[in-house]
Amino acid sequence: MRASSPNLMPDLTLRRRAGILVAVYAATLAINLDVTIVNVALPSVATELGAGTRGLQWVVDGYNLAFTALVLAAGGLSDRYGRRPALLLGLAGFAVTSVAGALAASTGTLIAARFGMGVFAALIFPTTLSIISNTFRERRQRAAALGGWGAVVGVGVASGPVTGGLLLEHFYWGSVFLALVPLALVAAVLGFALVPESRDPSVPRLDLRGLLVSAGLLGLLTYTVIEGPERGWDSTATLLGFAGSALLVAVFVAVERVAEHPMLEIRLFTDRRFSAASGAVAVTFFALAGFIFLITQYFQVVRGFGPLSTGARILPVALSIAVASVAGGMLAPRVGTRSVVVAGLVSFGTAMAWIAGSVAADTAYWSTIVPQMVLMGLGMGLISTPATESIMRVLPPARAGVGSAVNDATRELGSTLGVAVVGSVFSSVFGARLLDSAFAATGQAHEAARSVPVAFSVAGADPRLLDAAQASFLDALTISCTVVAGLCYAAALAGLAALPGRRG
Repeated sequence: MRASSPNLMPDLTLRRRAGILVAVYAATLAINLDVTIVNVALPSVATELGAGTRGLQWVVDGYNLAFTALVLAAGGLSDRYGRRPALLLGLAGFAVTSVAGALAASTGTLIAARFGMGVFAALIFPTTLSIISNTFRERRQRAAALGGWGAVVGVGVASGPVTGGLLLEHFYWGSVFLALVPLALVAAVLGFALVPESRDPSVPRLDLRGLLVSAGLLGLLTYTVIEGPERGWDSTATLLGFAGSALLVAVFVAVERVAEHPMLEIRLFTDRRFSAASGAVAVTFFALAGFIFLITQYFQVVRGFGPLSTGARILPVALSIAVASVAGGMLAPRVGTRSVVVAGLVSFGTAMAWIAGSVAADTAYWSTIVPQMVLMGLGMGLISTPATESIMRVLPPARAGVGSAVNDATRELGSTLGVAVVGSVFSSVFGARLLDSAFAATGQAHEAARSVPVAFSVAGADPRLLDAAQASFLDALTISCTVVAGLCYAAALAGLAALPGRRG
């Protein structure tokens, strides 16, 4: 069924609109579950596929990197050439690559599948918002539909670890990917049957040069950071990688400034409210992604908890984020964005500093770890809603899509770099500590340094080696958390200078 206007869907029955909403929500749930569901499977992937820490970083970041690089362009392509085919193509591709990931027999194959999943998720995500906006044209209905969409995003990210843990209690590691396939297929069937075509031919053509340069920049920077511990931070390859990344930043800025229809409007970042809020969002997701990457291994390998128990133990973060997101949205208009976001950054940084100063193999969960997670979640919630609102306020309503795309991109960029940087700092310290421990006398220190599960496996039942592996892990976790805390505090100082106050 065709729309009477190229950019508007026809009048639809209430039942059909409800079906469209179910399709969109199912698609949104699938791709947001995938953001965190994989984390509890990392120790199993390390054991079953022999993945080292670098391999595990790529398993997580393959998805994030592809998503980040393509989400800005994918939204424009779906608007220009058709939202319905973009949604269906994205869901079909996501289902196929999820099956490929579940059947992977090597780390390299799994990483390739994760990149594929990220590509198709980038095509799906902006399309879901476009379909909602075109299906629900009355303001209140649209607001309700978008509120449900936001809730589904939060539920997906928050329930990922628990869902993954539940699956791993009963099935093999690949089940965390297979579980996403039914959701994608349900969304595809409903989308095929119910979603009418809509497109906007007036949307500018894709900024291909900007896309290629930005993808190259993100790929090179992430690769350089993840490979740094293995190659050496002062090696020629690492230094060239950072130099090349800096050069590509300059090239990207130059390309986007002269482009007639840039993929990312660089001029927006000259407004300090916009740039500071974007930076706060990126730092927040950087810290959260790095923390979850390490804490799942702490719970499963060091503490010996099962996958389901691990997922459940991360819930305090998700629940406190939900509470503080609502509170942050209410407080910002009253006390100012600056006060709320800076308080959130300080809260998050303090939680990470507290972890760095107290983490041990027997740290009490309820009296210490839970308060730390709640403090962290409250900090993130206070940041996300006011910072996003600050980004959107810089732009007029007609350009709200640009602000939304930038907000999505900064979140994913922060997550990508969080896993890369925090994981690499951890890997460097963990490997160095093992080389100076009891492992050195066994000749297996280099093998043990490949990943945390490998180190504990090599240690076996030897108490000296187990103590060395445990001490190395805790030292590396302490330093990693200290780095994240420092970044949060630095972002808080920048926010004090740049974010709008009560009247801004």
